[in-house]
Amino acid sequence: MLTVGDKFPAWKLMGVEGPSADKLELKEYSSEQYRNSWQVVFFWPKDFTFVCPTEIAAFGRLNEEFADRDAQVLGLSGDSEFVHHAWRKDHPDLADLPFPMLADSKHELMRALGVEGEDGFAQRAVFVVDQNGEIQFSMVTAGSVGRNPKEVLRVLDALQTDELCPCNWNKGEQTLDPVALLSGE
Repeated sequence: MLTVGDKFPAWKLMGVEGPSADKLELKEYSSEQYRNSWQVVFFWPKDFTFVCPTEIAAFGRLNEEFADRDAQVLGLSGDSEFVHHAWRKDHPDLADLPFPMLADSKHELMRALGVEGEDGFAQRAVFVVDQNGEIQFSMVTAGSVGRNPKEVLRVLDALQTDELCPCNWNKGEQTLDPVALLSGE
């Protein structure tokens, strides 16, 4: 699996986005569109499941906070854009997602990142990618355990300080000053 310090692979995928189930739009997206901003890229195993929509909706509720930090949220699985479209129309928590659901139907991106599971589905992985296309954070959880998008946002905040952040640090709190720590201040 690619991890911190690795270059996030270039990609071009179809996806679905839109303000409501009646106005969903299918279109092509690419890494080029987001090359000068932070990206929060998360994978879920498959559509029409149980844990996945809880995470997707939670990322959606925090989308404005990610956007305030110049970070684009991008969610994807190996399902097609047509399956994503049907799921968004079927599931009330997904109808108004403010970010695209991307279709890695050929599994090229999940293979390049090393997050295709032995069962052929995407692992429950998340990557925070900086504006230079370098992975700054990666995490995979068991398929039965949903991620915490607030923790991903907290990590993004810490990364964007470009300073040393202690355990459980939150935006607005003091960062660590190694000079002061070494001098006993």
